[in-house]
This record gives sequence, structure tokens and C-alpha cells, in this order.
Amino acid sequence: MEKINAVVTGVGGYVPKYILDNDEMSRIVDTTDEWIMERIGVKSRHILRDDERQGAGTSYLFTKAVQELMQKTQADPDTIEAVICATTTPDYHFPSTASLVIGNLGFKNAFGFDMEAACAGFLYAMEVGASMIQSGRHKRIIVCGGDMVSSMTNYMDRTTCPIFGDGAGCVMMEATTEDYGLIDSYLRTDSHYEPLHMAAGGSAQMPSHESVDKRLHFIYQEGRTVFKYAVTNMSDAVEIIAKRNNLTKENIAWIVPHQANVRIETAVARRIGVPEDKVMINIEHMANTSGGTLPLCLWEYESKLKRGDNLIFTAFGAGFTWGASYMKWAYDGSKFSK
Repeated sequence: MEKINAVVTGVGGYVPKYILDNDEMSRIVDTTDEWIMERIGVKSRHILRDDERQGAGTSYLFTKAVQELMQKTQADPDTIEAVICATTTPDYHFPSTASLVIGNLGFKNAFGFDMEAACAGFLYAMEVGASMIQSGRHKRIIVCGGDMVSSMTNYMDRTTCPIFGDGAGCVMMEATTEDYGLIDSYLRTDSHYEPLHMAAGGSAQMPSHESVDKRLHFIYQEGRTVFKYAVTNMSDAVEIIAKRNNLTKENIAWIVPHQANVRIETAVARRIGVPEDKVMINIEHMANTSGGTLPLCLWEYESKLKRGDNLIFTAFGAGFTWGASYMKWAYDGSKFSK
């Protein structure tokens, strides 16, 4: 019996129309373009506003991204067997965001579910989707990652609000017997609540007048602590994956890192000796879209990807959640340009 692998056969993405740049940000909160660029590396970010989303939330971003994916791949909607949505900002506690996307796109033969691992969500979701395909029970799955981070961003907090933006990306994963696809993953989770969390809104502290008054429904982050853990854990995970698969700075085509902070991305690259021109970076104009950063990197860099390229994905998020995955790219993306 031939081994089944899971390959990416298409990429889709979407970012909202409205762009919030640093000049406008400096009129909202006490900050400057120079301060943001020096510490974070973000020049602008996309924000999903009410006049565009028309009552929807993250499902709007996913629907747009998957629509593009379906158009590019020309896949038959009836062949989509599952939709996995990695997000920290679902439209509702229930129904799932995946169910909304499936309904919006008319996928009649698909089941779907959401999964939450903060900024590492897409990394985890790819492993889940690939495992479903490698089991032999599924042949074509769509894996999405994205967030409407503006919905939980405190625009009175100058230390966090410049970091985040809204956006979503997705990939189609299919079965193959070729030696391409998601080859290996190293994924970990630890328990660190205090440095990065949103205190209210869940079952531990349900919404109340008090929680709203205390502004507990927004992201809280201890930047230095998160930075230290992110650099160490992402670098360690990439090194483990590289050693396990005999990958070196010479045969790694791309590092695809979570776009949390440009200093984190460059620190990870230096740690493993990979030149910065092999690191996908779009944080300057995309900011941190949480679960959307990895697929949006693929979306923007797709035209530079070649069949056989070795890619290492890495991410770090609240929890803490982190890891790295090795993928051998399956198609020439040069016909797609951004």
C-alpha cells in the first residue's frame, strides 16, 4: 500500500479594504510612526470595518479567502470534504465559523469545525488537516487561518494596538502518493496564562457590566516576556525540525514565521543561520493577524515558490502554543502574482 501524503494545491487570502496607517494610529493613541517601526516593524494594518463586513465577523474574511482559492484552483465545490477554521475571533461561541463559511460557499458534502490555538492556530490546523488526509479517509480539505483582531484590540493601549490587524488566508490540501507535502511537525503547548490573555468573555469570567467597565475583553500582553519565549521556542522548534529532516541553510528555500514582531522574525533567522532573504516577512503592511499570518505569507509569496522547495513554518501564540512544520512544496506558483 502506497504512503499517502498531504500536499498544498492552492492558496487564497483576503485583507479588508480599510488601511489604518501609523499616522492615523498616532492620532488615536499616544504613539509615533518612529516608535512603532523601531519596536514592532508595522507601518500599516488592514481593519475590517462595519461598512464592509455587514454584520459578519471573521467568517467574512474566511469566505472571501476561500472564494479566491476556489476560483484559482477551479475545484468542484462538491469535492470539498472538510473545512477547518483556525481562529481566536469566531463570529459566535456557536455556531462555528466553519459552518458559516460552508453555508456561504454552498459546500454540500463538507463538514467543518473551528480550532483555537491563538497565533499558532494555522500551524496546528495544517497538522490536523494533513493527518485527516494521510489517514486515507479524506482527499480534499480546506484549512483556513485568520482573525478579526481589531474586535479584541484595545485602542487605548499604546503597547498593543499598533501590533494587530485583520486578515485571513487558506490552503487546499489534497492526497498524493508523491514525496511532497507536509512531511514533519514539532508542536508543543505549555500553560502560561498571565503574559498573554483576554480575561473576560469565556466561561471563567462571563461578560458583565463590570468586565466591560474594566476593559477585560481586550488583549493583554506582557511584551518582553512574550518576546523572550517566542524567540526561544520558535528557534528551538525550527532547529529540531531542520535536524530531524537533514535540512540546512543551503537547502531550506523559505522560513515562514508568524508575523508577531519584525525583531522576532530576524532573531529566529539569525539563530538558525538562515539569511533574511529566505524569510517571508510581510508584517510592515499586514501587522499581526494572529491565525492569518502564515497563510497570508504564502498568499503573498506564492509566485516565488517552486516545486520541491523546502519550507519550514513556525509560530508562537498564547497558551503558550508553538512549533514548527516542514513542508516540501508541490507546485510552481510563478503564474500567481500579488
